Amino acid sequence: MAEELHIPHSADRTARYAALLPQVEALTAAETDPVANMGNVAAVLREAFGFFWVGFYRVAGEELVLGPFQGPLACTRIRRGKGVCGTAWAERRSQLVPDVDAFPGHIACSSASKSELVVPIIDSAGDVRAVLDIDSDRLNDFSESDQTWLERWMQTLGERLY
Repeated sequence: MAEELHIPHSADRTARYAALLPQVEALTAAETDPVANMGNVAAVLREAFGFFWVGFYRVAGEELVLGPFQGPLACTRIRRGKGVCGTAWAERRSQLVPDVDAFPGHIACSSASKSELVVPIIDSAGDVRAVLDIDSDRLNDFSESDQTWLERWMQTLGERLY
């Protein structure tokens, strides 16, 4: 696949996710480097949806370490169980947060972040290897549909990377 996206801008998010999934699958199919694939997926999500911040944190020992991202400066390291990302890692499940200020222990990397969705990437052995972190500058910007689609995307990415 050429590095060009075909984004149905007038469609709702569900239609955009559906249209982009085969493109992301093709984009990541031949590339074996996790950082390269994470970088492209972050770019696709930011370009297609205009989210405030999109990126990955990779598991490194007992911390999540910042990986490829699109957006303003970010926190570099997050401990297991801390904040939304660390909670998604520790609980091995997505975290859909309509208002980050109401999330106990939220780590404020940016005061502009208002809502957040974090999806773990789980390898074939059942271990979390990374998390996808998406922040919005709007309250309640993510739905269960976003979560379902992004879990599907991260399952595909996890199968390819690990």
